[in-house]
Amino acid sequence: MSVAVLILRLAISFVTLLSLTRIMGRKEISQMTFFNFVSAISIGTIGASLAIDPTLSIRNGVIALIGWSAFTLFLGFLDIKSEKARLLIVGQPIIVIRKGQIMEDALRKARLDIDSLIGLLRKKNIFSIAEVDYAIFETDGSLSAMKKEENQSLTKSDMNVQPAHIHAFPIAMSVISDGKINGDNLRKLNLDTDWLEQQLQAAGIHSISDVFYAEVQQDGTLYIDRNQDVLH
Repeated sequence: MSVAVLILRLAISFVTLLSLTRIMGRKEISQMTFFNFVSAISIGTIGASLAIDPTLSIRNGVIALIGWSAFTLFLGFLDIKSEKARLLIVGQPIIVIRKGQIMEDALRKARLDIDSLIGLLRKKNIFSIAEVDYAIFETDGSLSAMKKEENQSLTKSDMNVQPAHIHAFPIAMSVISDGKINGDNLRKLNLDTDWLEQQLQAAGIHSISDVFYAEVQQDGTLYIDRNQDVLH
């Protein structure tokens, strides 16, 4: 392969990869789930082959890149539209600390050892598990943590002398996602669809399909995000 051909292949590979990555969106690099990891490795490998493998024609290399990117976009579309597909492709977050207690079975499911858990907590400026009320291992490998109330930082609202807040629930939980009711979470909260429908009607919403996401807060109130929100 001559130097001129190598430079041409490098240029084509770079431009094609950059263009396809822009089309696939920022999620491909910002949230490295299992699916994004496999997709990124495969596209990178094809791009490298297009650049330096003389047995792979430029035409076939570009077709392979476009084809794999189209497949990635299609699965990303399923990820958005179907909860079942999202669980299959991306998985779901795992609660590894619940009410201050380490969930050993959840750690094993997440392939996470206690030292790794402590390391992830340190990155959240939490240096003692005793400070943690809830910790959730996200699908992108990051850890979300909520401190116990007595360990949380003082806020401006805390400067006012007020009675301690009484939480109806230990953690906020989604009850509607993508316009579909999450029955499992409703049961965990000891709530039912009748309660949910009453709350929606009180908010002027008469159909579940009008709701994109709804979440029961710790104080028992319902946060609602409607479909087709308009930004002003």
